[in-house]
Amino acid sequence: MPTNVKDLFDLSGKSAIVTGASSGLGISFTEAMAEAGADVLICARREEKLIENANRIASYTKRQVIPLKADLTKEEDIINVVKTAEEKFGKIDILINNAGVAVAGPSVQLTKEDWQKVIDVDISAVFLLSKQVIMSMINHNVKGRIINIASIYGLFGDIVPAAPYYASKGAVVNLTRALAVEFAPQNIRVNAIAPGYFPSEMTQDILKDKILLEHIEQRTPMGRVGDPNELKGAAVFLASDASSYITGHILAVDGGWSSV
Repeated sequence: MPTNVKDLFDLSGKSAIVTGASSGLGISFTEAMAEAGADVLICARREEKLIENANRIASYTKRQVIPLKADLTKEEDIINVVKTAEEKFGKIDILINNAGVAVAGPSVQLTKEDWQKVIDVDISAVFLLSKQVIMSMINHNVKGRIINIASIYGLFGDIVPAAPYYASKGAVVNLTRALAVEFAPQNIRVNAIAPGYFPSEMTQDILKDKILLEHIEQRTPMGRVGDPNELKGAAVFLASDASSYITGHILAVDGGWSSV
């Protein structure tokens, strides 16, 4: 393991998978991995956006950025993501489980379909993809790093009504801990990032609501929403040797929200 502090954050020679990379925070995580030196396979359901993002990021980082259309609610697509990453890169060092959806509204008005839509993407896909990647890491004797994207809403309640999302992100938090303990003997580290509010397709309606935006800004000690670039450092830290003795940790990147 490198001991020079700059080398600790270097991802050269590593390969990563980033899910939900057609928009939003998935783009920032892909940029972070490639900028730090890793080759990256990105997947999502919107192929055109994936290809556009892959070409742009590859052009300036000079890393391989492979776009792959995938629906992570289908186990066959999950298996294909892992197979393709192995074929392209030979091994998988890093997995960032970023893909997510949210359904907002009063709980009494939500349907079973609303609930299932969120659970299928936000927790079931995280478990099933992690399972496949962990098996690959063990087979290739990789000291793996899995980063699950949770949320402050996996740690706290709030006035925004979105019960399935809160429940799924709370499950991501404890799944992270469970997998961290289970696979530490195999040198596979599992951590999570719990973002506060950042601009994305998921949050755009909330951030356009003046009352909710004021609530968010008042609730956040730093008084503002985050910039997507402010997630890059946390992702590289958890993906790199800089965090080699950290597993099962939930790193809040939230402007102080979790300190109040």
